Amino acid sequence: GAFGGFGTTTTTAGPAFSFSAPSNTGTSGLFGGTQNKGFGFGTSFGTGTGTGLGSGLGTGLGFGGFGTQQQQTTLGSGLFSQPAQTPAQSNQLINTTSALSAPTLLGDERDAILAKWNQLQAFWGTGKGYFNNNIAPVEFTQENPFCRFKAVGYSLMPNNKDEDGLVVLVFNRKETDIRSQQQQLVESLHKILGGNQTLTVNVEGVKTLPDDQTEVIIYVVERSPNGTSRRVPATTLYAHFEQANIKSSLQQLGVSLSMARTELSPAQVKQLLQNPPAGVDPIIWEQAKVDNPDPDKLIPVPMVGFKELLRRLKVQDQMTKQHQTRLDIISEDISELQKNQTTTMAKIAQYKRKLMALSHRTLQVLIKQEIQRKSGYAIQADEEQLRVQLDTIQCELNAPTQFKGRLNELMSQIRMQNHFGAVRAEERYYIDADLLREIKQHLKQQQEGLSHLISIIKDDLEDIKLIEHGLNESIPIRGGVFS
Repeated sequence: GAFGGFGTTTTTAGPAFSFSAPSNTGTSGLFGGTQNKGFGFGTSFGTGTGTGLGSGLGTGLGFGGFGTQQQQTTLGSGLFSQPAQTPAQSNQLINTTSALSAPTLLGDERDAILAKWNQLQAFWGTGKGYFNNNIAPVEFTQENPFCRFKAVGYSLMPNNKDEDGLVVLVFNRKETDIRSQQQQLVESLHKILGGNQTLTVNVEGVKTLPDDQTEVIIYVVERSPNGTSRRVPATTLYAHFEQANIKSSLQQLGVSLSMARTELSPAQVKQLLQNPPAGVDPIIWEQAKVDNPDPDKLIPVPMVGFKELLRRLKVQDQMTKQHQTRLDIISEDISELQKNQTTTMAKIAQYKRKLMALSHRTLQVLIKQEIQRKSGYAIQADEEQLRVQLDTIQCELNAPTQFKGRLNELMSQIRMQNHFGAVRAEERYYIDADLLREIKQHLKQQQEGLSHLISIIKDDLEDIKLIEHGLNESIPIRGGVFS
């Protein structure tokens, strides 16, 4: 999994809801240093939920199981009772505390320097802490509670049902290789499943991962003899892939990780949130739950060490590139649709003009046909009534106070507005007084510079003329000398 579970040490085994008094842990509870007497919930729950929920979360998020969960020992961490600890846990805690606070390795003031060095190693999450000549040193890992290179991020919880049968296979191969050999890959997976003709392997999707890895989502369809078909549940398929011989066959195909993509039950989510991961301070874990931007879809996930931070950074970078690629494709589709829309609108306008022309031609043909049909007949009553109505409409249009007069008034107002707009447009631009003064000063300096340059050119021209005159006078003298 991603983090190898929420702990590495195990709690002591005991029957569920044991009424025997558990052993004293040697730490103080919430209300003082009293012995833990009660129903023994620390022991019973440690083993009661280890098998069922451990496999579910291990397959869903790859965190490992709750069966190997470490109970972090802090003063006052239990509300009414402390979980029972093994002697190894107690010794480990005592040794770590001794290495960080009071080592007795050298017996002088150098032990204080050694304590600071052990603290630095614990903060860094690596190295060995020497504190006693007769006891082995403490091994500092990044999971220790004092490691500073820890943070809490958020991951999207899967929302797929177990009935969907989706199983994720991570290959140590590039996406192009997977897509080019997808058919051979499906056949190989079918052979690994036993080559049963009633089973069909289908690929749901292929996605690129960092470090030249590829995620392939598959599901298996099982067909019954009566013709019906169903998807093999994800947990069943994942359990089959986790068998030793099947797992080795998958590794030969390049599979580095497999997990079932199933959603978490409310009980699993609740227990996952209630127990902080190994090495993560409960206060930080509680704050991470409070800061969750979407508790219904996201779940806090610890990030331990720079390697995990780099992995998440690569995944986010890869996802950003995929989003940008998808946006580019959508942008191209939108541009193509806009071109098609422009072409369609032009065709519609063309067809409208053509329809109007055909309508006019049809109307002219009908008029001529009607004239020929009515030729020689007297004007009928309905025709006379229609003529009267047309004359009335014509008179109303030509009346000074009716539509024609209003149209003329509107046209005059439009002309006046255009004229005033042109005048205002001409007078719209103005120059600030300070800016105008600066422009004048600049132009004056330019004029002075040009005048100075002109005077220099004139002086140079006079000098050139004087030189030419001197040369012309010296040429006959030299000719007389050499003659």
